[in-house]
Amino acid sequence: MEEYDIAVVGGGPAGIMAAITASQNSSRVVLLEKNSSLGRKLLMTGGGRCNITNLKPIKKLLNSYSQKNFLKHSFYTFTNEDLFSLFQDKGLGFIQEDDNRIFPETEKSLDILNVLTEYLDDVVISYNFEVESIRQGFIINDKIKADKVIIATGGITYPQTGCGMKNYSLTSQPITDIKYGLVPLLTKRDLSDIAGVTLYDVVISYKKSRVKGNVLFSHVGLTGPGIINLSNEISEVLSYNLLESGPDFDIDIAVDLVPELSRDQLNERFTGDFQSKGKTMLKNYLKLFLTNRFIGFFLDEIGLDGEIQLSKINKKSKNRLIENLKRFTFEIDGFNSDLAKVTIGGVDLANINPKTMESTLIPGLYFAGEVLDLHGPTGGYNLKIAFSTGYLAGLSASDR
Repeated sequence: MEEYDIAVVGGGPAGIMAAITASQNSSRVVLLEKNSSLGRKLLMTGGGRCNITNLKPIKKLLNSYSQKNFLKHSFYTFTNEDLFSLFQDKGLGFIQEDDNRIFPETEKSLDILNVLTEYLDDVVISYNFEVESIRQGFIINDKIKADKVIIATGGITYPQTGCGMKNYSLTSQPITDIKYGLVPLLTKRDLSDIAGVTLYDVVISYKKSRVKGNVLFSHVGLTGPGIINLSNEISEVLSYNLLESGPDFDIDIAVDLVPELSRDQLNERFTGDFQSKGKTMLKNYLKLFLTNRFIGFFLDEIGLDGEIQLSKINKKSKNRLIENLKRFTFEIDGFNSDLAKVTIGGVDLANINPKTMESTLIPGLYFAGEVLDLHGPTGGYNLKIAFSTGYLAGLSASDR
């Protein structure tokens, strides 16, 4: 039986970072990876460009998470500056894009993985090693014995990368409800005619949740940053647990197509324009407010004739137009679960020490990354969790 100081289970960003950090203080570290290569999900992030983190100041960054109190110590222990230094020391720089998103200057996630791999020289990597059991005394598959173990197996998304439900049963840690996160929505309405159309900077709402962002129409439903972020709010409200069964729901979401104008402002503007521009057809007038390819679909859905001249629109039709511009609804009947980016839920934070990432139930057992009940919006927030909690877990486990 091989013996190690620390065994890290899972070769994603959290596991790799944990192994790198642990190996700086411990001489015997093994990284156990289910696949034949490391970082498969990392390579897929940011459309293959790897949105590695978000550059907001730490206080503002933390406010983007519902679990901010838990994350505070890890974020201050391993900052964005620390993360950048890790890569810059190997010659890889970064570029900043809108919404404080950070990408490698090469815009290739493979370059991120290659740099991380360079830091693993002192780590034993065991590929194609699927952990089936961790017995008392940290005996793994009856083949490896470790003084300490770091679990970084990820969530349920992208099962082809090695994630899956089975990973939650490796230890006896309590698990919260497992749900889909950052996931496109399926609609009852056929959207094939407007597939590819984007609505920019609209406000999408579900119950009390409001998110501003872009909405992209697909053949089967809605996606884009605004929808993806709202999906977290929807998933958290719905009562289901993927460890038992999937979600069963039928809900409506509303889109404010002109958030810069109130209903009263629209009414005032329409009243004036319908007189001064009376001969203009409605479908042409709406180009002032809506994306051109969306106008026909919008008018068909609310039952108004695009060929009608503005001067001939009655009060009832005007009010219908205003109401739908401010609250255009979609019936949602599912998640496009194959495209879920993160997992909501995981190892219960109530039993994890946020200053060390160690279990309060099993001394010597640590957790990092998406396997924990941690998640954030799209835009580099979730990789930030992986790197910071992975670093803290590796540091704590190797602290003698």
